[in-house]
Amino acid sequence: MDQETQQYYDAYFSLFITAGWKQLVQEFTNNAIQINSVEAVKDADDMYFRKGQLNILAHLLNLETIVTNNYEEAAKASVEDD
Repeated sequence: MDQETQQYYDAYFSLFITAGWKQLVQEFTNNAIQINSVEAVKDADDMYFRKGQLNILAHLLNLETIVTNNYEEAAKASVEDD
């Protein structure tokens, strides 16, 4: 793996261990629970808006797993290339 790619992943891994990241993830989790409630949906447009919000929140909530999986694949490919 080249140095630039390693720095890219290292920056994410440094972020993921901070208290601020954990606090943000908790906030997003709480928001997702509220947004996912169909009781508060006013109409179809609101439902689709909420669906978009949930899609973004799901990506952010899964970002650590996504980055970790991508890093492991990149590291594996790097070892296989050597």
